[in-house]
Amino acid sequence: MRNDNKKSVLVGVFVLIGIAIMVAGILTLGGQQKRFVKSISLKAVFDDVAGLQTGNNVWFSGVKIGTVKKINFYGDSQVEIEMNVEDKSKEYIRKDSKATISSDGLIGNKIIVIYGGTTQAPVVDNGDRLISEMPLDTDKMMETLQENNNNLVSITNDLKILTGKIAEGEGIIGAVLTDSTLAINFRNILLNLESTSVKSNRMLADMTTFSANLNKEGTLFNDLATDKELYSKLQSAVTDLQGTAENAQKMTDNLNTVTNKLNSSDNALGTLLNDAEFNNTLKSTFVNLDSSSMNLNRGLEALEYTWPFRRGFKRMNKAEGN
Repeated sequence: MRNDNKKSVLVGVFVLIGIAIMVAGILTLGGQQKRFVKSISLKAVFDDVAGLQTGNNVWFSGVKIGTVKKINFYGDSQVEIEMNVEDKSKEYIRKDSKATISSDGLIGNKIIVIYGGTTQAPVVDNGDRLISEMPLDTDKMMETLQENNNNLVSITNDLKILTGKIAEGEGIIGAVLTDSTLAINFRNILLNLESTSVKSNRMLADMTTFSANLNKEGTLFNDLATDKELYSKLQSAVTDLQGTAENAQKMTDNLNTVTNKLNSSDNALGTLLNDAEFNNTLKSTFVNLDSSSMNLNRGLEALEYTWPFRRGFKRMNKAEGN
């Protein structure tokens, strides 16, 4: 009888221990799944959930705030995720926050990550749908990496061929690297460039000195650049020169007009200069005048010896002699 009671006590103790372990496990799992905390429901729609399962965690700013409650098909080919999120964390999640699918570690389970949001937007309410952001597709990344790898192999082969040709002295670069004559010429070119650079620096220094001397007080250039009175005088002189040039232009125009009139036969001077017939007539007139004057002189000389005028000429000669 005593042994039976002892066995019953031991069985009862083990049963109590088992119940305690089961309750602790339920509480632990419930705490991890946020079953016993006040929560709200948030939703997000994705084109591809990438292996996300019910019960996976929901994170916000590196803190676990909930779990995935349901995964349902939405529309034609999309998937709607329903999440249980702690009620106390909703004040940090805004209506313009975004949800994306990520991994818990490098090869861990898929999780939902809520991020972003501005303080200008109100906090989320129960049943709100967040903006979804598709994660990076690892398959596409691997395809891109594979393509880049193939391109790298091709570039490496091309470089191998190119360096081989250069080592053999083919092409311009190979000739420059292997031909000693070209190397000497190239060295001479560099020396000439260096000499030219030195001369250019000297010329720049001389120009700097020259410009500094121009800016010294008392020089003509400095006076022209800084003396306002001299500038006004120069301006006045230029204005006078401009007036003189205009007067000279007018004089030239007048001379051109006179010249044109002289070249025309509709005036006296033009007729004298350009009319050949008139010139011949004028010459004949002068010839006749010359002849008439000669005849007149002869007549006067003859009058001196005629009887009526002989006495008068004698008196005139006597008066001139005195």
